[in-house]
Amino acid sequence: MSQDTLAYDEALRIVLGASAKLGTEDCSLSACLGRVLAEPVISAVNLPPFDNSAMDGFALSGSSIVPAGTELAIEGEQAAGDGVVHAGIGAWEIMTGARIPDGLDRVIPVEQTERFAPSRVRLLADVTPGQNVRTAGSDVACGETLLDAGIALQAQHLMLLAALGIANVTVTERPRVAVICTGRELVDDPAQALEPGQIRNSNGPFLAARLPLAGADVVHVETVGDDTDAFESAMRRALSAGAKVIVTSGAVSMGRYDFVPHALQRLGAQTLFHKVAIRPGKPLLFARLPGDVLLFGLPGNPIAVAVGLRFFVEPALRVMLGMPRETSRRIALVTPYSKKPRLRFHLKSRLHVDAQGRLGVEVLDGQESYRIRPLAGANAWAVVPAEVDALPAGALVDVYGVGHLEFPLPYGSAA
Repeated sequence: MSQDTLAYDEALRIVLGASAKLGTEDCSLSACLGRVLAEPVISAVNLPPFDNSAMDGFALSGSSIVPAGTELAIEGEQAAGDGVVHAGIGAWEIMTGARIPDGLDRVIPVEQTERFAPSRVRLLADVTPGQNVRTAGSDVACGETLLDAGIALQAQHLMLLAALGIANVTVTERPRVAVICTGRELVDDPAQALEPGQIRNSNGPFLAARLPLAGADVVHVETVGDDTDAFESAMRRALSAGAKVIVTSGAVSMGRYDFVPHALQRLGAQTLFHKVAIRPGKPLLFARLPGDVLLFGLPGNPIAVAVGLRFFVEPALRVMLGMPRETSRRIALVTPYSKKPRLRFHLKSRLHVDAQGRLGVEVLDGQESYRIRPLAGANAWAVVPAEVDALPAGALVDVYGVGHLEFPLPYGSAA
């Protein structure tokens, strides 16, 4: 291995050290899905806000158990949405979710009662204090911390915030990211017929789709040929769009048309590393432009792009979003796996649950960096360290979701 080729952990340390948490902004509940909380959310109210009935029935009170056979006068009716009422010693007909009348402390289900006169009811079961009552604050108490900073808000979080009347939250700004694909062979228009030697641009659509799922705001996407001047112009357009992170694909290896390192010198960038001991994506380049704009120069092969995004760009985005460092899951291999030593491998994989309910990870066929189809069938990444060359079935490996905000449920039983 070349002395200039960094181990993955050292390269990631440099990436994380160059990344900084972004500022904050207020965000309305209707627009905060997927946003990352910058501050904890503390409840200012109780949930439920008042004692209410867990079912349709009759609310009543007593010093201890009210026994079966007791007959009570029906004093009134309380439906969901009704306000405060004060009750006496009888029973109140009550609906699910309705506020418990003051002075009453339990509810008997309607099916455990017998209404034997228009205004009287007989109990068919004992009723204990607090029975079938949802007490105020039993879900969330006033002053309780609901959500911690660093959480990416999902629909269930929005349900909780809405229930508590929280209309706005403080979130971290989205990292503004630009995508520049290089290669005179690339065709962006999927409807355009290909000339001999041309290929369709798959990296651009992939990056533009995955970056928002990772919490970023894509502000510029462009494809340029193998031309330094055109690349520099595209870079300036990306910077003018406000990009704080630029992700490029192609032109970072050692060939005659791999001009990105030279172009970055002309732009005043500081290259922090170029080449990492990984597969795929070994020629990956990381640089810092004036104004602390970060550039990730990813090799052009599609899976090298996917690995560079997942294991370098996304960790930087987590720092910018104020999220804790991601941790892997340790999951057993379904079948044995062997590889060349000295490189850390990132493998297109699929999670399975077998007939006995055991979770395992399968390394898919077709691990070459040009093969896209296996990636489409993958739901995870398995990582094998550089120093390991062979693993038996059942060995534990580090497994990551397809994105840092996504760790999906596994597929059904392995064949």
